[in-house]
Formats: sequence, C-alpha cells, structure tokens
Amino acid sequence: MKIGEKIRRLRRQNSLTQEELADRCELTKGFISQVERDLTSPSIATLVDILEGLGTNLRDFFNEIEDEKIVFSKDDAFETENEELKYTLKWIVPNAQKNIMEPILIELEPEGRTKEDSPHEGEEFGYVLKGSIFLHLGSEKYRVKKGESFYYKANYNHYISNAGKSKATVIWVSSPPSF
Repeated sequence: MKIGEKIRRLRRQNSLTQEELADRCELTKGFISQVERDLTSPSIATLVDILEGLGTNLRDFFNEIEDEKIVFSKDDAFETENEELKYTLKWIVPNAQKNIMEPILIELEPEGRTKEDSPHEGEEFGYVLKGSIFLHLGSEKYRVKKGESFYYKANYNHYISNAGKSKATVIWVSSPPSF
C-alpha cells in the first residue's frame, strides 16, 4: 500500500487542498505534499492526526478492501463450449465463484443439455431469455419458456436441456457457486 497515494485520494474525496488539510492537522503544506508523494513517512501520531483530519482512522485506512467492481461488459466474460452436449457457458461476472451467487449465461443448441449436477447446499435460479428448456430435477421434468423463470433448492440431481428446435438462452444463478 502506498500511504501517500491513499492520503491524496482521501484528501481529494473530501475536497480539501493540501493547505486546508495541513491547517486541520497543525502541519505544513510542504509536509503534506511530501507525505502524498511518499518522500517522507509520518509518525504514527502524525498519521492519526492526518487521518482524523480526513474523517477516518487507522483501522479503516489500512483495511485492504479493494474497490468493488459493479458493472461488467462482455469483454469481462469468460466462455467455454461443450461440443458434445451442445452448449456454451459464459461466466458473465468474473471470479463470481468467490461470491455468494454465481450468475452464468447458457446457450443451448437444439438437443443440447448441460452436465448433470449432483445435489448440493444452496439454491438455483434461472430465467429463459430465448427459446424454451426442460428443467430436470431428480425424476421430475418441467418445461420453462421464454420470459419464464425457475427457482429451486438444489436437493436433487439437476440439469437443463433444450426443449425446442432453435437455440435457447438462459441466465442461471447458483448460490453458493457451483459452475
């Protein structure tokens, strides 16, 4: 972590000049400038004063939580294709397996189907964007058409298959991640 860069970012977020921050902390503008450029390191006591002037504290300042990415483009997606089962799977949120939910986009060719998933903890949700599919839950089979959704606890073996003669597209969300 570059302390100076983070102090500069916080100062700017608070719409403060270096001089205004220096006045709040009873320091000089030159010292604040040197800290922000990582030319000098403040003592712990001085850092506490600077952080108080910025409306934060040591614990929050050194918390290494990265800025969370909110919006993802098609360039962020990772795609895999299963020619044997005739489907394409796109992870539309990168590294979603570390999150609570894992959304994917599945395109099933006619007569295509996903791999069968064993029972597991959690729940699954899907929304059919195009075409129609069969949802297979244990020995049960449900038809789900464009504009319809499905939701179930993953207590049974489960998979989806294309129910029509054209490509089917489904948004599928698993919680916890299982794809």
